[in-house]
Amino acid sequence: MSARLLVVGGGGREHAIAATLAKSPRVAEVIVAPGNAGTATEHKCRNVALAPTDSSPIVEFSLAQGVDMVVVGPEDPLVSGLVDALIEAGVAAFGPSAAAAALEGSKSHCKEFLFDNGIPTADAAAFSDAAAALEHLEGMAAVPVVKATGLAAGKGVIVAETTAEAADAITSMLLEDRFGEAGHEILLEERLVGREVSVLAFCDGRDFRIMPPAQDHKRLLAGDHGPNTGGMGAFHPSPIADEALIEQVGREVLAPTLAGLARQGRPYRGVLYAGMMLTSSGPKVIEFNCRFGDPETQVVLPLLESDLYEIFEACCAGDLSATDIVWSESAAVTVVMASQGYPVRSSAPVAIEGLEAAAATGCKVFHAGTAVREGQPHTAGGRVLAVTALAPDLSEASTAAYKGVAAVSFAGSQFRSDIGGGVGA
Repeated sequence: MSARLLVVGGGGREHAIAATLAKSPRVAEVIVAPGNAGTATEHKCRNVALAPTDSSPIVEFSLAQGVDMVVVGPEDPLVSGLVDALIEAGVAAFGPSAAAAALEGSKSHCKEFLFDNGIPTADAAAFSDAAAALEHLEGMAAVPVVKATGLAAGKGVIVAETTAEAADAITSMLLEDRFGEAGHEILLEERLVGREVSVLAFCDGRDFRIMPPAQDHKRLLAGDHGPNTGGMGAFHPSPIADEALIEQVGREVLAPTLAGLARQGRPYRGVLYAGMMLTSSGPKVIEFNCRFGDPETQVVLPLLESDLYEIFEACCAGDLSATDIVWSESAAVTVVMASQGYPVRSSAPVAIEGLEAAAATGCKVFHAGTAVREGQPHTAGGRVLAVTALAPDLSEASTAAYKGVAAVSFAGSQFRSDIGGGVGA
């Protein structure tokens, strides 16, 4: 069988998914909607101009083109029900239903689910009225994290350092429309102290298989300073995520989550991403994402030695328990290169140089915010590229990734210098 697949999305995550699916001997073609400059030239891949959030054209295209499976990458189409529409039309789709994806679509809904199912997480209260939120803030013993409860492209979290900063965040979201509809309801959440780790798992509605854990860096600047971003780099292995911890997250977080969703009649099939904080009282859920993380995907999928298409098939069929998943023992580091002004704004498109030179160093360069202009890749977004390297240990992988980064150039580029240990680590 030679399968034709459609990957929905146009970021670095989708480039990594498409490139990994294309390795399968059972896959003839991977179509990416809308894709980017990287997926346009990836082996067995081509782009098609379809918007990820426009369900009807995606369903119609899938039927007309004889697509065997659609893989939905970003959160917005998952939350809005693209998987449901595809399945109703008779097209196999990898990703959770809209009902299951509500865990990411609404942080207040997710928090209530976590509380109801006894899953460890931070205390929090939800507000849609600014005066009530500000009054609650004044009575809090410690400064909270302020979160927009809706989808805000990874930027709807304000880690305030003072009560005044938290008050400003409340005002900007509820009164000044800082994050639009996503911020019309907010959470004032207990600030957890510890180290973060991302635990991703393939899920078939009942069973799950945890992927190699990756440690993400959300802050813009080295040393975890600066504003929060969608992610400036990640690495594996994480020195804080040993087998005992991963087993604990599986037992205390993933298993009860799948069981709770199944009891509610919304079985979870797809990738479940648990963003965890390792606190002094144990691991706690910061948030759930209902899809592959970005840039964690660019670290984890290059380590996969099994056939990704077969794993997706097993998840869709509810038969993951019979699937053997093999991972490389290598270390992996990915460094994100962002455009000037990110995360506040994106710069005008500029030419990207050195991609072939970066590949010649042995790195895999995943495109995120890129597009072809006048026959050459240009920047076309905030996070532009993710440069990934594999090596026997973390120090070598970090050094190799930064050699790849050094080979690439575009005006105004910015990146952290300390991912996986940093340059020359």
